[in-house]
Amino acid sequence: MGHLFHHSCFTCSTCSKRLCGLPFYTVSGRVYCEVDFLVSGVHPSPEVCDSCGFLLKDMVLQAQGKCYHPSCFRCVVCRRSLEGQAFSVDTDSRVYCVSDYHKVKAPRCVTCREPILPIEGSTESIRVVSLKGNYHVECYSGEA
Repeated sequence: MGHLFHHSCFTCSTCSKRLCGLPFYTVSGRVYCEVDFLVSGVHPSPEVCDSCGFLLKDMVLQAQGKCYHPSCFRCVVCRRSLEGQAFSVDTDSRVYCVSDYHKVKAPRCVTCREPILPIEGSTESIRVVSLKGNYHVECYSGEA
């Protein structure tokens, strides 16, 4: 949830039951024990997974201000799970694995039309920018 708690401070917002090691639910920043959340209906609008739309009952993965089942947090291109992995987000809030983000969003070389990607093991790509566009270093001839 983006916060740290003492064991004694991590309690249900309704009944004050300690929740360390127990199932719990969060809605609008408040924490509820399983009984108060499910049985008593203490909160009318439970959080749902931003990907599948189903109720978040157990583990919750939060990214970019949204909540997901860990298994639902996936790259929009290859559908690989991104739980615990580095990821990138585009301007439309779509989530990508780093590899697919580079393939989809990288500038394309004017000569060969391939994306200009970082070399393996690097996070930066090298390109030549000319009035006519972007080039791989090896594709740039220098002719105007």
